[in-house]
Amino acid sequence: MTGIMDSVEMPKLPENQKTFACIPEAVFLEEIDTFMSQPENENCEKVLQRLEEQYGKYRLMACNLEAWRRKLKSKIPDLERSLEMVNVLRKEDEERETQFLLSDQVFIKTLVPPTKTVYLWLGASVMLEYPLDEAEALLNQNITSAVGNLKSVEHDQDFLRDQITTTEVNMARVHNWRVKKRQAATNTTATTPA
Repeated sequence: MTGIMDSVEMPKLPENQKTFACIPEAVFLEEIDTFMSQPENENCEKVLQRLEEQYGKYRLMACNLEAWRRKLKSKIPDLERSLEMVNVLRKEDEERETQFLLSDQVFIKTLVPPTKTVYLWLGASVMLEYPLDEAEALLNQNITSAVGNLKSVEHDQDFLRDQITTTEVNMARVHNWRVKKRQAATNTTATTPA
């Protein structure tokens, strides 16, 4: 699979986008005092709540991307084995004895005559018969597409990891800002003469 992974380039990103899945970018809060002085950020609890909500959304996106990546990683070897089998069938010029799975743990022996066609499972309960050349072309196209999708998902995962980290840092900075304000308020009331 590594040969195919190297030969297929990652698709180009749409203009003005940093990800394929349109993941919103987290803004790093450099000047926390300036950020917290804005009118919409008067209540520290609401700011933390917004950041935690954003963090939860990022984590959900990360779970979805990981599931999609695992699906693609398992799909690519299946496509490669199918392509390999098409090449084996192309080379056959006499009957071959083989076993195939009839049901769970039940195999049956059979003779496979030379063939010029193959049936491919397309999904959604659809199976079509293809000549060997067309089957090979379709499988190569599907492998290329799956590898391109895998690369774009991995790119999005990298971007999303950065956004999760940025959001975690922002949450910590807002929390620390709140602690400093409380300490300052406590110190002010403690030093005020009664």
